Amino acid sequence: MRIVTLSEGDVSQLHVGLKGTMNALFLKDLADKTRRGQRGRVEKGKAGGGLCFGYDVVRGLTPDGEPVTGERRINPAEAEVIRRIFRDYAAGKSSRTIAQALNKEGVPGPQGREWGSSTIHGNVERRNGGLNDELYMGRLVWNLQRFLKDPDTGKRIARPNPVGVDHSERTGVAHRR
Repeated sequence: MRIVTLSEGDVSQLHVGLKGTMNALFLKDLADKTRRGQRGRVEKGKAGGGLCFGYDVVRGLTPDGEPVTGERRINPAEAEVIRRIFRDYAAGKSSRTIAQALNKEGVPGPQGREWGSSTIHGNVERRNGGLNDELYMGRLVWNLQRFLKDPDTGKRIARPNPVGVDHSERTGVAHRR
């Protein structure tokens, strides 16, 4: 079957292969540039990306018209929930008990979902979950994991990045290479 497009004209098997290769190279280059930009922000003490319960992403423009990137501000209502979780845990309550109480009271969890015990205690090795989030300790940590796509399901799968944490005394930033 002959395929003709307005932008490319006749599309041959060679064209499809070449275009696929070029697209793959473009995506790899884009990913590298994105990581470089995130690293630059983190080295300036700003957020590399992602949401964190208890903080809002600051959006807007600088006085010279540039977009604001990597800034967060404390969300007072969510921050109080985080303080409560730490107080309750320090008082001996389990993650499950804390989550059940928050859900019973109708306190919205991250992204408006219900609270689960794993949302609160997370995974110590992966350094995630409320009680393990180093941002709540005043330390910005970046690049702990990467996401791969499962070819069978199409779902994203988190994989830890190799350990070899750099510490920057100037910014208090840590990241994995």
